[in-house]
Amino acid sequence: MAAADVVVHAGPVRLGGELTVPEGATGIVVFAHGSGSSRHSPRNRSVSASLNKVGLATLLFDLLTAEEGLDRANTFDTALLAGRLTGATRWLLDRPDTQDLAVGYFGASTGAAAALWAAAEPGSPAVAVVSRGGRPDLAGPRLPAVTAPTLLVVGGDDEVVLDLNRQAQALLRCENRLAVVPGATHLFEEPGALGRVAELAGEWFAGHLGHRAGPEG
Repeated sequence: MAAADVVVHAGPVRLGGELTVPEGATGIVVFAHGSGSSRHSPRNRSVSASLNKVGLATLLFDLLTAEEGLDRANTFDTALLAGRLTGATRWLLDRPDTQDLAVGYFGASTGAAAALWAAAEPGSPAVAVVSRGGRPDLAGPRLPAVTAPTLLVVGGDDEVVLDLNRQAQALLRCENRLAVVPGATHLFEEPGALGRVAELAGEWFAGHLGHRAGPEG
């Protein structure tokens, strides 16, 4: 099961990515990294590898070009990042090797807001979303429009972000769950913490990525 370097077409923009498609995969998880990170994020790569082992395809890609990344404001432009995620998803659904796969989004930190923003778009193909130490609150008024079942994973010692996730959860109208990893901080660097995130994400995606989103979402 080898990962392939790809050039992701997100509208007119070309972005570096890494695509892994295990044999027999029924779903693909598209990762949205947090501010200051990239497709090389060691934490997202670790979760991606765990998802591959349970038969899920994954796409890690840069949300911004190198030039765009020089402007710090772009890393917090939720609408821009969500647009890139939507564009990358369209590109996946046009590829012969991924066009039949159900789509899920995994967002970390500020990338979680982009994932939820994209999932709230009318006709979004996303059928599940997982947020890791995310800032879903940055998706604000878009949250009630999300229809994809959403899992919010937060470290128990990441108190400020935990409170923000509770506030965001109250705005969700879709199936949702808040999972707290005891003793974990924002980056889940504690022993076993990131493994627990991967386990929770794997269970959530495995339970929801058995089909493509249809006309009724």
